[in-house]
Amino acid sequence: MRRPHAAEAHRDVLESNLEELHRLTGIVNDMLFLSRAERGATARREHVESLASLSAEVVDYHSAAAEEAGAGFSVVGDARLHCDPGLMRRALSNLLANATRYADRGSDILVNISSAPDRIELVVSNRGPTIPQEQQPRMFDRFYRADPSRADAMQHHGLGLAIVAAIARMHGGQAFVRSEQGLTAVGLRLPVAGSSGVRA
Repeated sequence: MRRPHAAEAHRDVLESNLEELHRLTGIVNDMLFLSRAERGATARREHVESLASLSAEVVDYHSAAAEEAGAGFSVVGDARLHCDPGLMRRALSNLLANATRYADRGSDILVNISSAPDRIELVVSNRGPTIPQEQQPRMFDRFYRADPSRADAMQHHGLGLAIVAAIARMHGGQAFVRSEQGLTAVGLRLPVAGSSGVRA
């Protein structure tokens, strides 16, 4: 402020500060959400007739980022579920963003929806680097990044998958990850109405 600057320089500084403010605001909001989930907050429930339709909406939102990353999207399967559709969109959005970051160029990111008598699984899988077995249990920890050396690591604060796990718990379910031979699948396992819970 003491030194004279051109208007353009001031604008650049203010834009940079605003971007950082938005990033910090996002972190604070995410931390507050996780805190509420840990205190036992549960999801409101309403009938979602088609998880495939809900997934298609979120996929469409991420299509530009996927195109830039050289990846495509596919949605396979469908199911009905009593859930909080807003939270389900948020969880899926985090899963898609994570898969897009790590997917091999030219590959497809698959959203797979499957059901059993007692549960529904919503899984996002991508071709890319295999996550070492010893790292997989930590994938849903706060601020954990499997590869902090990536050039874009500072743009991602490592809460996305922690939020996915929290949303799963708020629905009485759990999040899970599988990664082997270049194929990584991360998803939610959720109980259907009338079941007593989700088995691991």
